Parts: sequence; structure tokens; C-alpha cells
Amino acid sequence: MGATSSETTPHWFAGVPHSLDYPDVPVGAILAGAARRWGDRTALHHAGRDLSFTDLARASARFAHGLIARGVGRGDVVALHLPNVPQFAIAYYGTLLAGATFSPCNPLLPPGELAFQLADCGAAVVVTLDLLAGSVAEALGRTKVRSVVVAGAGGAGAPADVAGLCDGAFAGCGVAFEEVGAGRPEEFPEVEIDVRRDLAHIAYTGGTTGRSKGVMLPHRNVVVNTLQFACSGTGSVPELDGHGGLTIRAVGPEGEYPTPLGEGVIVSVAPWFHAMGTVGYLNSQFMTGTTIVSHPRLDVPAFLADMERFRATALGGAPAMFSALLADPSFADRDLSSVRGVRSGAAPLSHEMIARLHAAFPDAVVVEAYGLSEVTMGATANPTHRSGVRRTGTVGVPVPDVRVKIVAADAPAVDESTPALPPGTEGEVCVHGPQVMAGYLNRPDETAAVLSPDGWLRTGDVGVLDEDGYLSIVDRKKDMLLYNGYNVYPRELEEKLLAHPAVAGAAVVGRPDPKAGELPTAFVVRSGEVTADELLAHVNAAVVHYKKLREVRFVDEIPVSAAGKVLKRELRASL
Repeated sequence: MGATSSETTPHWFAGVPHSLDYPDVPVGAILAGAARRWGDRTALHHAGRDLSFTDLARASARFAHGLIARGVGRGDVVALHLPNVPQFAIAYYGTLLAGATFSPCNPLLPPGELAFQLADCGAAVVVTLDLLAGSVAEALGRTKVRSVVVAGAGGAGAPADVAGLCDGAFAGCGVAFEEVGAGRPEEFPEVEIDVRRDLAHIAYTGGTTGRSKGVMLPHRNVVVNTLQFACSGTGSVPELDGHGGLTIRAVGPEGEYPTPLGEGVIVSVAPWFHAMGTVGYLNSQFMTGTTIVSHPRLDVPAFLADMERFRATALGGAPAMFSALLADPSFADRDLSSVRGVRSGAAPLSHEMIARLHAAFPDAVVVEAYGLSEVTMGATANPTHRSGVRRTGTVGVPVPDVRVKIVAADAPAVDESTPALPPGTEGEVCVHGPQVMAGYLNRPDETAAVLSPDGWLRTGDVGVLDEDGYLSIVDRKKDMLLYNGYNVYPRELEEKLLAHPAVAGAAVVGRPDPKAGELPTAFVVRSGEVTADELLAHVNAAVVHYKKLREVRFVDEIPVSAAGKVLKRELRASL
């Protein structure tokens, strides 16, 4: 069997063509189309303030002109060191409208890691928040940053004295966020952009297994991946408006897609500095006319209160967030009946969590999707229409124009000629599609190791395709343990741990052992009374001898990245 694609998958997104027509437009066309189409509808609600689609476009245009006036444009990198605040969206689109490249930075990065990332991408400008500026100040001397733009945490204005912030660290290079666009034109600047070559994003990998790498994503990649998910999720096709703005038109069967275009509301904490956030919870939301109620961090009671208050139609995020929401004492008292869709990404959903989400949101379609920074954001998803076939435990089928194949994990190279393994056989997941990265920034050897000249990407994930093309992720190849020569995949053990009623969280890593190689060791967060011996017995009774857990360690929390991925390197370091 060859690669699975939209053409060979019997279950598909209702009404959506197997291949889409992607206009050759830059990312700014997403905002242009949304502003003209949705106008005064609220694009962003944050901390009691509304920002309409029209006002967001105007503010972004002013910011773009301000950057251009400061000599920032094509070939320059603007790093956004911000949480989910309106200034992020304004600076993101403003950067791209100016022809510059956006590079997101986790605002919680330690100064050393931040300095590495800023230096690696060659950032000329950093946009930060006054409350987070300390790490930028510490990192500045190890970078080539020319300007630091500082936004006020309150959202109503910049700090009173940018030059005096952080003991004067920005005295010669700092500027208030509002000053950048003050008095500038509100029309989009005319900037030449080669959508297939000019980089829209330099997005850094999560660094869950090692040092982050910069993923190079041209404008076309971002536009394509936004359309792949916006269209498959709403039963739509791409269109250009009369002015070159990018929009989508619903073509799916009436009533199949729960939320019509222009009527969605989502309360979101998915970090915009992560691929899932930028593409899935910023660009795709605006493309579909969805109002985003943004939260810079997860305050569970406040998040649930806003879901009820704003009648949220969708919930999206990572498994760690869902677990926190469902565990909150106020959850049962909230009226969340408006929710029609729940989407999970960034980390695998356990079978137990899927069942809990179905019980909590009985009228919602619950889907799991799959992706990674190297495919811009996503590659597969379970169908979101009401009658769609969703297979529990899978991450769905390839989205339009994507091919997936499973190859032998030890294959020396992967390209078009590499044979795919039969259905039901575990191997490395490989992806081909128009949203696959151009490569890793300044890392040709590492690029060549995962990306073939004909566009096949080795993801490093171990997975299985079934007869109908649904993909299941078994584990990360790098997370696989070797016990006495046998392959042991931690996710299987984690699923069994999470099925225990007294377990709230679990992660399994290998503890080095001179005789066995690695001993499967579990880190567990308890939600009730249970002993290590009881958990060992619970899991080991259900697995073959070489997969048995050898140790259980109880912890207060499992370390996760801002995107919700478990940081297994931290767990290994603690052994």
C-alpha cells in the first residue's frame, strides 16, 4: 500500500474538495479578507475591551508603517516576546504586512534560551511586555537586536518610562508600543512579497527532547495550512474578495457543520507563540469570523466563567488544559451547552479523557488532530461535521493535499520511492504536502536528515495507519525505550495509568540501567489514594513481560511546555 491521502481515504470532510485551490497571497491577505467581511464584529475580547476586525486591521496597518519608517522590512526578523494580548495580534500582522519575518518567543523562556533564539534567528526587533522585559534586558547583549518595543501589561498604554525600564537597559533602543504606529496610515502598505520564498515565520521547535531549531515557513505555507484546517473544519473552499483579501465560502451540506461562519466564539489560552496557536487559534479563527476571548494564562475559574458568559461555541487546546477544566469544582455548575466543538492537539489525548469530554459536552463534536512545527501546524484531523466518522484514539485522516505514509523506523532515508508499510504496522510517520517546512534555519545537515529533496518529512513520531487511512500516534521515536532489546512505547503505559481512577496525570520515561538498558519508570500525579505497588499491579497485569513498569514515582505535577507537551527531558534529568 502507498501513502494515504485525501484521494484514498473513504471518510472525508463533507462537501470539501479533496484538493483546494490556494491563492498566491501573503499572510496579510487573511486579515484583509476578514476585516472587509466581518467588519465591526468583535475579533478580540481581552480584559473587558473589544477590538473589531476593522480596528485590528487598522492598528496592524499603523504598526506596519511604523516598522517601515524605522527601517524594518523584507529580510528583517521581528521577534514577539508576548503572551496572548491584543498587541500580539497587532504586531504579528503588522510585521508581516511590513514584509518582515515573524519569530515567536515563549515569554517564559530563561534569558539564556531567549538570547540563543534571538541570536539564532537574527532578530532586529523584539516586541515585549513591560512585566516580561527583564529577560529581554538580560539577553540583549548577546543578540543583534536594534530596537525593543515595549507594550503595557494593562493594555491601555505603554509604560510611563521605557528608557528607565530595567535600570535603563532600553535607554538607547526602547520605544513604546503605541508610538510605533502613532499617526501612521491605516491602509495596508504596498510591499513586494514573494509568497513562495519570503519567510513569514521562523518558528522554533518545542525543545522537548533537545535544543530548539528554527523552522522556516514561507508565506504560502502559512496561508495553505490555515486554509487546510479552516476549510476542512467548516466545510468551505477558499476565495478571494474583490480586493485581494482571502476568504472562505461554505459549501458543505446544510446543518452538518455545527457553527456557521461568522458566528463562532472561542475562549482561548492556546499560546499564539506556538504553531498551534498562531495558525489554529489566530489565523484560522479570524478566517472563519470567530470572536476570540483571549486569556494570557490559564486561570481555570475565569476561563470557565468566560465560556459561560460569552456562550462559547468551541473549546480547543491540549490535554493538560482539559484535565484542569474538568477537575475544577465550578465546572459542574457552569452552563456550557453552547459548546458545539472540542478540538485537541499538541499532545495525545488518552481514551479516558476522550470519554470524559464526550460526557461533559454531549452536544459537541470531539476531535483530535495531529501536527508539528515542521508542517507549519497540522497534517491530519478527524472530521468535524456531525455525521463524520471519528475514530477514538486516532488523529484522523490527512487534510486536503496531504499524504501520509508509515515507513520502517530504521529506514536510512525516506523519499517518494520508499515503500510504505502495510496497514496496521507500526513505523515512522512521514508527511508530504504544500505546508511542509522549507527547512531548519542555518542547519542544512539537520534539514537533510528529516526532509527529502522531493518533500517527504520524517516526523520522528511512531504511528499506525488503519485500512481507511486513519492515523494513530503510538509515541515519539525519541521517547521509545529499549528494555532488554525490546521496544517499549511509553504512551501505552501512560494510557493504562490514566485509566486508574486515582491517577490525574502520568508520564513514563526510561531510567538507565547497566543490564536492561532502560527501565520503564512512571511519574504520577494522584487524584486519590493509591500506592505505587497498586499502580504497578494495575498496569503490569495488562501488558507483556517486557513492557512492565519497574518503578512509580509520585509528583505534584507533570512538567509541560506552554503548548501542553510533556517535557520528558526534565523527567529524565530528575532520575
